[in-house]
Amino acid sequence: MKAYWISLYTKVNDQENLKKYAETVTPIIKSYGGLPLVRGGKHTTFDGDDFFRTVVWEFPNYEQALKCHQSKEYQAGWDLAKKTTIRHMQIVEGFSTE
Repeated sequence: MKAYWISLYTKVNDQENLKKYAETVTPIIKSYGGLPLVRGGKHTTFDGDDFFRTVVWEFPNYEQALKCHQSKEYQAGWDLAKKTTIRHMQIVEGFSTE
């Protein structure tokens, strides 16, 4: 079953830090099988909080998504932005109706 990283951003105090983070972690995430599906873009909020930026990565499975997030390489990349960025981040296993 595929899995998804879903990051909902509420505050970014330093766009340059976020840019460095994205440039650093994108190849790391891809090396774990991550496929970018959503990164910002137009959105409409109907219910709940409005997050100005949403990022979604698809992974081959839940274990691979966790392994990537827990990797030293990814954590070093996140260190670039975590002091100036507030986000809600989850890893969620997908499901199928078939």
